[in-house]
Amino acid sequence: MESISLHTGYKQLEQITDQKLIELIVKEVQNFFISDSQSTENYSNSARPIGTIPLGVSNRHIHLTPKTFQILFGEQAECESIRPLYQPGEFASKNLLTIVGPKLRSIPNVRILGPLRKYDQVEVTLTDAILLGINPPVTNSGSLEKAAPLTLVGPKGSIYIDKCAIIANRHIHMTNSDAKKIGVMDGDFCKVRINGEKSTIFENVLIRTNDNWKLQIHLDTDDANAANVREETFVEFIEKISTRK
Repeated sequence: MESISLHTGYKQLEQITDQKLIELIVKEVQNFFISDSQSTENYSNSARPIGTIPLGVSNRHIHLTPKTFQILFGEQAECESIRPLYQPGEFASKNLLTIVGPKLRSIPNVRILGPLRKYDQVEVTLTDAILLGINPPVTNSGSLEKAAPLTLVGPKGSIYIDKCAIIANRHIHMTNSDAKKIGVMDGDFCKVRINGEKSTIFENVLIRTNDNWKLQIHLDTDDANAANVREETFVEFIEKISTRK
C-alpha cells in the first residue's frame, strides 16, 4: 500500500467512501480504548518476561499551562482527574478540547492530561496531522521550536497557539537504575522489537530517565497499529544505536 504524504493526503481523504470512513471511525474508537487501557495498566514484575519492557500506547492528547486552561475552561475550573496513568503523579483529566487545523479541519474530544505544565503542547500522530492539515516535527516532549500551529476550542473560550503540535518521539521511561542495567543513558537512542503476527523492529527510540518513573515504552497509535498491538504487550530491547548529543 502506498504511503500518503502530507502534500497529497487531502485529495485521498476526500475520495474515501462512506464504508471506508466508517471503518476509519471504528478504528479510531478502538485506538482510544487500547490507549486508555494500556496507559493505566499495572504490569507486575512477575508477569513481565525477563529482558522486556511493558508497552503503553499513547493516543493523541494535550498538555496545558494553568493560564491556557483557564482561558478554555474558565477562571474557576480545575483540571480534575478521572483516572491515574501508569507513571506516578500523572492522570487523565475529565477535560476535553477540540483541536482545529489551519484549514478548519478538526478533531473533537481530545483529552487533557494532568497535572498542568509549564508549556502548551498537543501530541498527535501522522494520521492526525494529515487530517488537520499541519506538518508537525517528530521531536521530544517540550521541544516546541518547530511545532505546528493549532487552535484549541474549549467550553469557555478558544486560543490560537502558533507552536504547539508535535509528533512525539518513540521513547522509553526508566529510572537511572534501569538505564544502568540495560547499558544506556538519558538521551540515547535504541532499537526494540515487538514480536507477534506482525513482528516489528522500531529504531530511534529515545531513552528518558527519572527516578520517579516506572519502566515503560510509549508508542503512538500509528506505530502500535503497524505492529498489530491489540493486548498487553512487552517489547524486547535489542541494542543502543546512538549516544546522546
